[in-house]
Amino acid sequence: MTNVLVVGAGPTGLTLAVDLARRGVSCRVIDKEVTFPAGSRGRGMQPRTQEVFDDLGLIEAVHAHGSVYPPIRAYQGGEVVWEGTMSEYVEPSADVPYPNPWMIPQWRTAQLLRDRLAEFGGAVETGTELVGFEQDEDGVAATLRRDGVNERVRVAYLVGADGGKGPTRRMLGVPFDGETRDDIRMLIADVRVEGLDRDHWHLWREPMIGLCPLGGTDSFQLTIADPDRELSTIEQLAAYFAERTGRTDLGLSGLTWLTVWRPNVRMTSRFQVGRVFLAGDAAHVHPPSGGQGMNTGVQDAYNLGWKLAAVLRGAPEVLLDSYEQERLPVAAHVLGLSERLLARRTMHRGHEERQLGITYQDGPLAVDDRPSPGSVVAGDRAPDGPCGDGRRLFDVFRGPHATVLAFGAECEGAVRVTDPEAFRIYDVEPGTLVLVRPDGYIGVITRDAGRLGSTGWYSRDAAMVS
Repeated sequence: MTNVLVVGAGPTGLTLAVDLARRGVSCRVIDKEVTFPAGSRGRGMQPRTQEVFDDLGLIEAVHAHGSVYPPIRAYQGGEVVWEGTMSEYVEPSADVPYPNPWMIPQWRTAQLLRDRLAEFGGAVETGTELVGFEQDEDGVAATLRRDGVNERVRVAYLVGADGGKGPTRRMLGVPFDGETRDDIRMLIADVRVEGLDRDHWHLWREPMIGLCPLGGTDSFQLTIADPDRELSTIEQLAAYFAERTGRTDLGLSGLTWLTVWRPNVRMTSRFQVGRVFLAGDAAHVHPPSGGQGMNTGVQDAYNLGWKLAAVLRGAPEVLLDSYEQERLPVAAHVLGLSERLLARRTMHRGHEERQLGITYQDGPLAVDDRPSPGSVVAGDRAPDGPCGDGRRLFDVFRGPHATVLAFGAECEGAVRVTDPEAFRIYDVEPGTLVLVRPDGYIGVITRDAGRLGSTGWYSRDAAMVS
């Protein structure tokens, strides 16, 4: 029997599939589309998501096929009237190796994940639609349709990563509360541009029109705020652009993707119903302000993958309850952040959007029994840093395992950390043990090795042996 059926092959579903595949969990990934979607869509990969891709073995490919965000150049016609940046550049540090957002088209992100899944022997089943399911205490019976033919499959768990309009949430009967803003429209298209440098993000106001070079491609992402007419062909786009900007010297061509969106701000109150889970846009839909939607979905998958694998290997099933307990508050907070950025209509981005400060310290899997916890506590992201033996902590974490760090102490199965910089970063005293979850968050901070298994999911066999 297949263990997990993943419905939807966007970045969320693919991240989950890769994470399950590297853990040896049998998984099917289906998508109703016959061809893989094009389009830059969510082009911004936040620092925390880059750390996820580091763990999945994809960070080099991500950096090879994208770019930093270029500086912004604003025009009045052909005259430059302002120059600046979307966010302050931050130098990499010992604890944060990827501190800046990275620009990579969403179609490329999905392609890299599919390639990684193929390395584990997996593939997306395109043209395959979920048309129904029933669940009981032992599993989920799902009906799939491909080429007009139905197939009945039974799986242990089903994950709906099929977007805001996908069938999984609807079949669960879970409401999707929120609103669609009809007062705001944005046209987004991927085009080629002749006569414009690729070193800047070019903007014109009234109406707001932007051309942003997409790293790793020869295209620009064109954005037009509230267009006053239908624009569906490259000829119409080129004429409108020249009319509104006065830049008749630029040539637009090579339209490969176009969409018009209205901001959706919606979220479900349930991320899990029995053996069926919702992740990504199926659970929460964000406006694109701040570049939070795709990144939040990826981290939903990253949170859920190791828990599904652990339960399938015998961990208590109650571990799966922590998915909703941890991710629902995060999604609600990020959704509020996206709304605030949309309301401000500002291009500037701060540190909160980078998602490095997301914490589960109030969740059910965080145990910190120190009388006086330091600045890093259980539930926080586990920072990078030097071990003291020539390795970095992210090198130690990389892979599907949990990791016990023993700071200046000996503990069977633990990685001994001796570098003073790591002590400073983690703000711990000698003799402290830190259990890092498979998703790179701190589960337990203690001086008692017997407390490492106190949340019920950890066993020494699941940890890395140094």
